Amino acid sequence: MPSLSQKTPRLALALLVALSANTCASAGTGLDSGSPGRDMAEAAAPEAAGGPLRAAFLVVDGVYDTELIAPYDVFEHTRHHDPAGHGIEVFTVSPDGREIVTAEGLRIVPDHSFATAPVADILVVPSAEHSRDTDLENDELIAWVRETGQRASHVMSLCWGAFVLARAGLLDDRACTTFPGDYARFATTFPKLDLRFNVSFVHDGDRLTSQGGARSFEAAMYLVDYLFGQQVAAGVGRGLLIPWPPAPDDRPVIVSHAHRSRTPAD
Repeated sequence: MPSLSQKTPRLALALLVALSANTCASAGTGLDSGSPGRDMAEAAAPEAAGGPLRAAFLVVDGVYDTELIAPYDVFEHTRHHDPAGHGIEVFTVSPDGREIVTAEGLRIVPDHSFATAPVADILVVPSAEHSRDTDLENDELIAWVRETGQRASHVMSLCWGAFVLARAGLLDDRACTTFPGDYARFATTFPKLDLRFNVSFVHDGDRLTSQGGARSFEAAMYLVDYLFGQQVAAGVGRGLLIPWPPAPDDRPVIVSHAHRSRTPAD
């Protein structure tokens, strides 16, 4: 497996917005200080013009609270701030629809099973205790993630959820990231994937992968801004006490549309 020092130069190929603790350096990603969720001057009109976007959250025994609740909370709050009155409709899905217990002990009764889940516009795969091992051998789970992700307009993973997306083939030809403590394990398990280091999250095409933990809020807020615009994201931020857009010195380190910026020579 290539060492970090060998792979780090690959970061230069991406359109990287790199911010240290006290600096903000823009590398031409098309993300400006006024609209951190806007990329390549794309329109900010909500994709949910005809109704709410539907976000399916995969929940299994051992799912981690933060990676589940952070994006769930952010997305759910969009319905209070979308001028069209739609926002994002959130729901949970487990393999059989039965109660699951999170890694921290919360009991959750899922809204749907794999068999009854409606079509999702957004698929969210939080990390779980076995996202790096036995969940990857669960053919039913991986097949559902693959099929749901292929139909969804956007797919997001948090922390170890990237392992599940990778096993499902949803990160092929995409730049991605995962929990920092598992860069080596991810690179060994999926050596052909374009893993990015030391970034809060990576947005490449219709895939968004996050380091997880508290960074899960950053990725979710970014996607809300990207889909609905800064005004909606700022409203969600006010309700959750998340400053949005971030102050220049507080901007997360991200890779945005890594492959879109590349030339064939790259």
